[in-house]
Amino acid sequence: MKIVLVTPEIPYNTGAIGRTCVALNLELILIKPYGFSLDEKSVRRAGTDYWKYVHLTEYDSWQCFLDDQKPALGSLFFFEEHGSQTVYDPDYQKDAYLVFGCESKGLPAEILNGKDDRIFSLPMLDSRVRSLNLANVATAVVYQAMRSQLGG
Repeated sequence: MKIVLVTPEIPYNTGAIGRTCVALNLELILIKPYGFSLDEKSVRRAGTDYWKYVHLTEYDSWQCFLDDQKPALGSLFFFEEHGSQTVYDPDYQKDAYLVFGCESKGLPAEILNGKDDRIFSLPMLDSRVRSLNLANVATAVVYQAMRSQLGG
């Protein structure tokens, strides 16, 4: 299973997600451009001393990612706050790609077009909350996705 961040903007979120990837032996895939430099202290601080252990792969674009990884459509799971299904609905395979967009805009329409059945949300029960923190969502999603593998 892999976590994919498309054009992440906040270094702390990327660092925290990287730490989660280390804890669960997952690859972290980052799609450029970033809103920060990977050598910034804040990325390392959020990942603490685990950042050096992150299995990190970087791509210059979504298309470069697709060309190199060649993921099957059924292995791609896109997460947006307005997904028509929740993170609890799919059956996640071990080769799943859990794809998240940038903090301010989410995933670009050109990535999501025609994939409505592959877009999932993490439920929010109070309408006063507009969105959740990316690192929190990614962690909640990956633990749900790995539930069967973790014995839950």
